[in-house]
Amino acid sequence: MSPRHEEPVRNRLAVLRASRGITRRQLADALGIHYQTMGYLERGEYAPSLHLALRIARYFEVPVEAVFGLDEFPPVV
Repeated sequence: MSPRHEEPVRNRLAVLRASRGITRRQLADALGIHYQTMGYLERGEYAPSLHLALRIARYFEVPVEAVFGLDEFPPVV
């Protein structure tokens, strides 16, 4: 049996942060997580728990699908 390869979880965290004019540290502080964790999330090196994903979506006041997805997001123009 071959090892299980999970699809990467893609996100728009950097775009959403930039649109609000906040830093990684400010967002991390607002969410109660370490700022390095925010960097891992933005770079796609770490997939958030469902709880954290929902808290991030609530922070930005958007559906969770607007922040995270399994497919590439279209470029912002």
